[in-house]
Amino acid sequence: VEDFTPVPCKAPPPPKTERTFPPYTGFGSEEDSLCSCMGLLLKPPQKDFKKFMEKDRSGLESNTLRFLAKLVTGSPADGDRKFVISYFLSDDTIAVFEHRQRNTGILGGKFLQRGRIKKPGQDLLKSEPSEYFKAQDLFVGAKVCFHGHNFLLVDADEYTFNYMEKHANEFSMADITVILKKLKDIAEPRCREIRQMFAAIDPEHTEVIEYNPFRSLIVSITDGAFSEHEIMTLGHYYSVKDEYEVDLHFLLAVAQEQLKKNGFENFGQLSEVLIYNDREKCGVLPHEMCRTICKSFKLPLADDDLQTLLTMFEDDHKQVDYKKFVDGLNWRENQIPAFQTIKVPLKNEDDWKGQPPFLPVKGIKYLPLLDDLFGKEE
Repeated sequence: VEDFTPVPCKAPPPPKTERTFPPYTGFGSEEDSLCSCMGLLLKPPQKDFKKFMEKDRSGLESNTLRFLAKLVTGSPADGDRKFVISYFLSDDTIAVFEHRQRNTGILGGKFLQRGRIKKPGQDLLKSEPSEYFKAQDLFVGAKVCFHGHNFLLVDADEYTFNYMEKHANEFSMADITVILKKLKDIAEPRCREIRQMFAAIDPEHTEVIEYNPFRSLIVSITDGAFSEHEIMTLGHYYSVKDEYEVDLHFLLAVAQEQLKKNGFENFGQLSEVLIYNDREKCGVLPHEMCRTICKSFKLPLADDDLQTLLTMFEDDHKQVDYKKFVDGLNWRENQIPAFQTIKVPLKNEDDWKGQPPFLPVKGIKYLPLLDDLFGKEE
């Protein structure tokens, strides 16, 4: 016998059949109905608990994107109605509230109850899960349809603009790198013409123009290819920043007042955690580490105010003297007398009614924009 080829003694396994699910019946939620097809023992649909904990409200960080909107309708009576659309990042739900206007017959209040909203144009009774509105679908200039109501987003609050710019990798409409590349591809063939257009708006050579002429110029250059949010992000990036000095004594007094109102007294625990993270026992920690630790304690301060306070206690190497920082906030042991009138209170992210808008900005420096697009002119 010379042929020793092995002979298969087991039958080949049957091919795996693709698991199919019956179409949605319309009763209950789609997720709940799908779970009833996964096994004999019924289990409730699992929620993204990690996302909920990361994006839930923490102190004055609302993690809520709010937009001012108006109805897209041909009815003159509904043209002046104003709405605030709130998108909650913790569970991707949306709520719509309407402004109350006197002598119009509009009562205002809750317009759409908080919940996830499906995108229009989808079949209801199907096997595949429906697609819902995401945070990336909402930006200034976007048109959305919520349960048959068409909205145009015309503005957003300051927190929304700042959040989207900080997380630019998730929101392309607020990513200045993507916006500049897109603008450069459109404007590069008309380099000299565009420089002359900007120079014509600024006959006195102040190198600063107002937002409205800047917006009109960008709209004419891009021929409507840019959304309103992209133009506002571009204007904010090249805007003239207000330069002023913040008094540390005044800022600590306002911060202590805010901590006292919210009943925050965990200064001992905060100091212990900071000391524990100081492995080299040098008395300083990096700025971001201190900020992360303070956020874990749910310090009731807005993120911008917290970062400003940490910057006040930094050295030349961006290291924060955490002991002085905690002592400055400790209103129990080192109370600073409160001012009778506080001109600049700490920000409250919930205090926004759509007026006044955060943007447009006062003035825009257009020469740095032209240099970034076409290079410095010889």
